[in-house]
Amino acid sequence: MRKRLYRINQGKILGGVCGGIAAYFDIDPTLVRLAWAAFTALGGSGIPAYIICVLIIPQEGE
Repeated sequence: MRKRLYRINQGKILGGVCGGIAAYFDIDPTLVRLAWAAFTALGGSGIPAYIICVLIIPQEGE
């Protein structure tokens, strides 16, 4: 079975993007959230990237 990237429903904080990425790579969602926060703080482009991910990545179960 092929792995697919989804936004998660259970345990999500905002849109479920970081949790979905963590599930896809089989890592802790906190690490992904911290990396995303650092990405946002250093370059500022993390917020638009997150919004794009919410719009593009399908919700789990769709």
